[in-house]
Amino acid sequence: MIEIPRAIINELIGHARIGFPLEVCGILGGSDGAVSRLYRMTNTDASREHFTMEPKEQFEVARDLRARSLTMLAIYHSHPQAPACPSEEDIRLAVAPDVSYVIVSLTEPDNPEVRSFRIAGGKVEQEELAIT
Repeated sequence: MIEIPRAIINELIGHARIGFPLEVCGILGGSDGAVSRLYRMTNTDASREHFTMEPKEQFEVARDLRARSLTMLAIYHSHPQAPACPSEEDIRLAVAPDVSYVIVSLTEPDNPEVRSFRIAGGKVEQEELAIT
């Protein structure tokens, strides 16, 4: 289970809307399964169908998390025109089995969907997402 405060959920959705029609991406940090920080990242692919995080920004986030005694709990990205489920590419590129993968879908712009998954060894499991 991952816990994400309503304010951070709203920020995730806002980031997805600002980036539309391209995918956006970022990192969620916190401790003990509870998210407390959101880091917007640059999608260097500037694509509607996939994302790559800017490496320098990733390094800066890792440094900030360490300075705050937090850990990376999740990687998030948007699906501007697809459901909030991992794509084949998302599954293939998921290399961190100890983090959650949070997806924001804007297929219904007035009713965005946010779901979280664990992906390891090509296997996908939806996990409980508690909005606090």
